[in-house]
Amino acid sequence: MNLPTHILLYPKHFFIVLTILLASGCQPQLPEAARSGLVYCSEGSPESFNPQLVTSGTTIDIVSQQLYDRLVDINPDNGDIIPGLASNWQVSADGTRYQFTLRDDVSFHTTRYFSPSRYFNATDVVFTFNRITDPLHPFHMEGGGVYPYFQSVDWASLVKRVQAIDERTVVFELQRPDSSFLSNLTTDFAAILSAEYGQTLMAEGKTAQIDRLPIGTGPFRFREYQKDILVRLYRNDVYWRGDTKPGQLVFDIVPNNARRMAKLFTHECDIVSYPRVAELELIAARPDVTVQESTSLNVGFWAFNTQKPPFDQLAVRQALAMAINRAAILQAVYYGQATPAYGILPPTSWAYNDGLPAPVYSPAKAKALLTEAGYPNGFTMDIWAMPVQRLYNPNALKMAELMQADLAQIGVKANIISYEWNSFRQKLGNFEHDSVLIGWAADNPDPDNFFRPLLSCAARDSGSNRANWCDPLFDDIISQALLTANQQQRRALYLTAQQYLHQQQPLVAIAHSQRFQAISSSVSGVNINPYGGISLQHATRVEP
Repeated sequence: MNLPTHILLYPKHFFIVLTILLASGCQPQLPEAARSGLVYCSEGSPESFNPQLVTSGTTIDIVSQQLYDRLVDINPDNGDIIPGLASNWQVSADGTRYQFTLRDDVSFHTTRYFSPSRYFNATDVVFTFNRITDPLHPFHMEGGGVYPYFQSVDWASLVKRVQAIDERTVVFELQRPDSSFLSNLTTDFAAILSAEYGQTLMAEGKTAQIDRLPIGTGPFRFREYQKDILVRLYRNDVYWRGDTKPGQLVFDIVPNNARRMAKLFTHECDIVSYPRVAELELIAARPDVTVQESTSLNVGFWAFNTQKPPFDQLAVRQALAMAINRAAILQAVYYGQATPAYGILPPTSWAYNDGLPAPVYSPAKAKALLTEAGYPNGFTMDIWAMPVQRLYNPNALKMAELMQADLAQIGVKANIISYEWNSFRQKLGNFEHDSVLIGWAADNPDPDNFFRPLLSCAARDSGSNRANWCDPLFDDIISQALLTANQQQRRALYLTAQQYLHQQQPLVAIAHSQRFQAISSSVSGVNINPYGGISLQHATRVEP
């Protein structure tokens, strides 16, 4: 093997790098044509090419901001809601009517499989959101009729009607005020689809194609997908926001972390998100790679399937929470690059409850609680560990191993379970797990973005509530918080909600992590978005 000369400059890292390079030997190589564009090494394959159908960050990174736009967006610098496909909007005094004025001259993609005959208009907005809520919509059941994010925030019971007043005006009528409504329209899940494309597919009898061969208004156009190998996108030369830099964007699908880093070091890929924090020192020592860091709204947690015995007992959940050494986990898994979580909201949220008690680590108390619950000799359980690195949990397998050792001290035998990422998520959605190490990264700064998508009864029904927990009292608290736009009143209710979650312990919040991505030093125009997703429209590579 001929090592690149720049590796020889760092002898203390030689064997680490050599191991990484050797690990990459069996990874399929991208064709030369792919490497001529910008290459992003992704940790997994997309579940769909329609962001409405998923909650996976892996899919969102590949699909949402590259292929689609939303009515409104978030300013990543301050969290303000700003115009997107809607140039402006008005809200009625009672908070139940939102009128959006749409932009002129926004083009949908022209591809080898579809050529639009008109610009984006209000019909597309109606088509997009009626698909989500109307069971009789011709595309509602494509993909199984599951829209996990929108179902988790009870969108169908909120939105009474979406109406096109004219081509440039669309109105959302709500059943009740909802202070998170605009924030939910900014999420990566609220991508606008083409009604004309839908009509064409219906006429051709190819309705399933809408989520496999996507048409959006975003900065890139879909070209091809080779499962578990790559996704290739081409530049949208008539993008309404302006010039898109890369002529070609390739997502090289590399599940193995060591292989992704090898491809970064040998310049076969330009960007690697979620590098393991254990490798940051190695990466930072290289002049040809830049590490970006950001504080983002996220939480890594351990969720119990509260509908399965013995996790349906509060004492058992409390005992398991007391049995794990979270301080050791923060050091061994996050390498100090995270803050301990007292609840699901991170300290940077305006609704954060700084009065929650610190987590207790006490194997003796945990053992006593198990005895009271009827398990003096413990029991056997599964811990599901994600097979991929995410910003909220950089190494779920290692975390599971540490927890396995902790639980053994109180007589609980923990088996560690994992699957390929898409299978893992599908089985989670079917609630086949006992417990799972997973997490959440916020899509917008509204606190509701943590509460309802993670722990509401609607989220349980949609399969995105990993604790399989439905508590009417908790739902009532967070629902009340949506009925007012007064932030002080909302905060008081969210403080109560966090205290109640601490008492009920459907999950154990572990850490709020820093977000990292590693980028070739020759690439500019890419920044970490604190509200999730990634936009590669302005990425520019300067060739040596």
